[in-house]
Amino acid sequence: MTKMIAGQALVKVLEDWGVDHIYGVPGGSINHTVEGLYLEKDKIKYIQVRHEEVGAIAASADAKFTGKIGVAFGSAGPGATHLFNGLYDAKMDHVPVLALVGQVPQENMNTNYFQEMDEGPMFEDVAVYNRTVTTSEQIPYVINQAIREAYRQNGVAVVILPENLTTEEIDYVPAKTPKIVKNNYSQKIDQKDIDNTLKLLKEAKHPLVYAGRGLLGAKEVLTKFSEQFNIPVMNTVPATGVISTDHPNFIGTFGRLGSKSGFEALQHTDLILFIGSEFPFARFWPEGVKIIDVNNNPYDIGKTVDVDYAVIADAKSYLQALIDTKETLPTSTWLKANQENKANWDKWLDKLAEDDSQGLNPETVTKKITEMAGPNDTYGVDTGNVSEFGVRGLPMNHNQRFALSGLFATMGFGLPAGLAGALSVPEGQAWTLSGDGGFSMVAPDIITEARYGLPVINVVLSNERLGFIYYEQVASKQHLYGVDLTGADWAKVAEGLGGIGFTIKSIKDADEVFAKIKELQASGNKKPIVVNAVIKQDDPVATAFMPLDPKLYGQEAVDAYAKKYHIDVKEQPSLGEILRAQGDND
Repeated sequence: MTKMIAGQALVKVLEDWGVDHIYGVPGGSINHTVEGLYLEKDKIKYIQVRHEEVGAIAASADAKFTGKIGVAFGSAGPGATHLFNGLYDAKMDHVPVLALVGQVPQENMNTNYFQEMDEGPMFEDVAVYNRTVTTSEQIPYVINQAIREAYRQNGVAVVILPENLTTEEIDYVPAKTPKIVKNNYSQKIDQKDIDNTLKLLKEAKHPLVYAGRGLLGAKEVLTKFSEQFNIPVMNTVPATGVISTDHPNFIGTFGRLGSKSGFEALQHTDLILFIGSEFPFARFWPEGVKIIDVNNNPYDIGKTVDVDYAVIADAKSYLQALIDTKETLPTSTWLKANQENKANWDKWLDKLAEDDSQGLNPETVTKKITEMAGPNDTYGVDTGNVSEFGVRGLPMNHNQRFALSGLFATMGFGLPAGLAGALSVPEGQAWTLSGDGGFSMVAPDIITEARYGLPVINVVLSNERLGFIYYEQVASKQHLYGVDLTGADWAKVAEGLGGIGFTIKSIKDADEVFAKIKELQASGNKKPIVVNAVIKQDDPVATAFMPLDPKLYGQEAVDAYAKKYHIDVKEQPSLGEILRAQGDND
């Protein structure tokens, strides 16, 4: 038993749970928690961000990169409300985050005091655990329970701290209960589910795996299953990296951020093994396809698309049980055609990367990142067209980690995620990929990267346009309004904020600048770097609907689409044509 202020006891609980850094901005109502951080500064690093939103997003990205709880704090009033963007990102992508929220002293609550708000109801929707402490002595206990619930429910825990309570001295006794954050037992899969799955797989002519975040950390098992059963694999965007992006059985993803190979595979599949996901866009899959839905949460089964067979199971254990049967499926024209289609798509992206005749292509930039990327690097990818380029072009072929704002899709995610990557995965290079719209929302926190010596490489794709929204306005035949952006010299901004700035406008520029960056990092650079990549304004190729098969869509539709996106249909034949050429008439 040791006497200390409750704010310090709170921080000691965080230490016990393995938290090594925390984000926030000081303020009167949270200052004694900050005092606790000062007293424990040798154990937990306090990261002073320039906006609480950045801290909350970074905490969410910490959890996405590592699976460990991310922690951020804000003071009463605006400090609290600024947290919401990051907390909703964590809520919707189901990752554990703890938010410490200041409150005015208890004696001033309910008196219309300065910055007083009824904070409990404010956080009720976003949180799986939401408590206001009522005594100083209970603070360590409540923090313990909050963290347990955040892990148990993969969500946001909020603890509201009246200012007077964190200042009081208490007798602190560390809890001896082990800090267990996940089940440590193996699941036995029902043999009936395995038998029925095998039956459906053998009956299918064109089976397909659609993998979600529930398989993150199970790359070897998913890869083994795909190879043993000779089935192509797609993944949801938040699950990018669940299988190596250069594996021949990986064929991309579906939708606005997808690939030709992914879109077309869904048009020809007759069975989808849908594993570990609540993918909201599954409702746009073709009708008449059989679906096996595997999820450890019964609520998520059939939530977004009606399914034919449901399996309540841990995704990794389920696939391992199928592997253990020693069953296999023959290598088929279906697998070979999908592999060829994906290889053709990759060649097309490489071709774009090598062409700057009409201006710099984003593919040139992602290719340069690929050439420099290491096996343990992290990528924080912002929301917008930049998400498309990141998903299509960043390498996830070793132990790299990928994070973006999935279901919440907030702009401004990239830079805070870079903070998280540099702090949580120091053995890798932290990268961020942002559009100029998202980057401008959070650019001041380049100061934070500089303050803590975090040499994050921040790449900004600048086209002076909210490209994602521009496309939507065009598609819906609206007037183009509010989507143009006033440009800025982000390289100079970086220098003014304590970083190093470069601008690239051509392939030659990209070659020279990335060579300089490689030298800087090799020599021990500790400053953040910003690459202002001035790209052409063309829309990325639209992959949500790709009418390239004349048998399905007619030659006129194929010609119009190919002309719009400069696609040579001889180099990019449709999957249907490849299948028919191999004797598979679908």
